[in-house]
Amino acid sequence: MKVIQFCGYKNSGKTTLIAALIPQLKRQGMRIAVIKHDGHGFDMDREGTDTYRFREAGAEGIAIASPGRTAILRETELELDTLIHMYTDYDMVLVEGYKRMPYPKLVLLRGMEDRGLLDQVEEIRGVVVNPSMLKEPSGLQEIRHRLAVPLFTWNETELIATLILSL
Repeated sequence: MKVIQFCGYKNSGKTTLIAALIPQLKRQGMRIAVIKHDGHGFDMDREGTDTYRFREAGAEGIAIASPGRTAILRETELELDTLIHMYTDYDMVLVEGYKRMPYPKLVLLRGMEDRGLLDQVEEIRGVVVNPSMLKEPSGLQEIRHRLAVPLFTWNETELIATLILSL
């Protein structure tokens, strides 16, 4: 099973890129799972549902299953490795976030002001930039000089999928 991380600052296009890559990877026969880190907290359950009532009553773990779908809610954050282990029957796990973890990464940059992220993460296998950054060739040359990895724009999803499959 391959694990590939997508790292970038907020609104850098991580979710959009992952959603665009999934169909391309599936066409290659890959079974894909996605893990997303949300540093701000989230709530998937809605008031009025049975699972919401169970959680409000104090349950710390809730599972709901139906034909074709299962959801497991836990009132605790799990480590990334624990989550990955839950998907060992998939061919690939795409991870959004968790930039400090030691898996191969694609780093997304919205603009040159995001370059500092390249110094904060390890295992970079590619850099994906906003197409408008092509107007700043000296900045892109600096990135290419610092890192011997492929550089893509957000629009080059076929090339990015090919890279991911080769990792």
